[in-house]
Amino acid sequence: MRVALFVTCVNDTLFPGTGRAVVTLLERLGLKVDFPSDQTCCGQPQFNTGYRRLAEPMLRRYASVFARYDHIVVPSGSCAAMVRDNYPRIAARALAEGRGEGFVEAADDMSARTYELTEFLVDVLGVTDVGAYFPHTVTYHPTCHGLRLLGLGERPRLLLEQVRGLELAELPAAEECCGFGGTFAVKNPAVSAAMGEDKARHVESTGVEAVCTVDNSCQLHIGGTLSRRGSPVVPVHLAEILASTEDSPHVLSGAAR
Repeated sequence: MRVALFVTCVNDTLFPGTGRAVVTLLERLGLKVDFPSDQTCCGQPQFNTGYRRLAEPMLRRYASVFARYDHIVVPSGSCAAMVRDNYPRIAARALAEGRGEGFVEAADDMSARTYELTEFLVDVLGVTDVGAYFPHTVTYHPTCHGLRLLGLGERPRLLLEQVRGLELAELPAAEECCGFGGTFAVKNPAVSAAMGEDKARHVESTGVEAVCTVDNSCQLHIGGTLSRRGSPVVPVHLAEILASTEDSPHVLSGAAR
């Protein structure tokens, strides 16, 4: 099985530890993970702000870089959803406008081989117990793209429930957006901040040590809000929890990292 890591821009720039955690986790499960260095942005910022033709080169680049891999693993619900849900839309429009030679086939191929991390673990590898150890109280925030576009459902929770030492607390209003929404936070900062405050209050009400997400972008927004509130709750990506073991534990440190 040839597996590649698509690390995403936010992870690479702000949360490189998440990418390292994915590699650590998958290698522990017996896989060899490649990191193609020519990978770039998936094109989500361009697509979401209306510059959809500018996302087309990103699709072509993605298809070229990851062509030889059986599975592409993404530690981000939003970027996985971009490839799975929006690449076929981009390709169909390009074809309709006379730019689609080979485009539709490439988009469909990439869509079929791209998996968000929890999908890959549960659906492809067929595991929920990955041998993790994380002795902390945690609540889980299901991010919008993972919840609504990918339909991750119970996969993240199934994985968290098998982590030794972890106590999982229910998050009130869990399905409400945290307010980040990519460029939404830039265009509507007041609304975004208010939504973040609501989410932070719900997180704090659980009394946990950490809030877990499958998207570093939401982790960034929630973590920043918690930090400004002086909260001790630490945001952490699911991959970091799953990569943590007794011999090599993930150490919680600081509400905004």
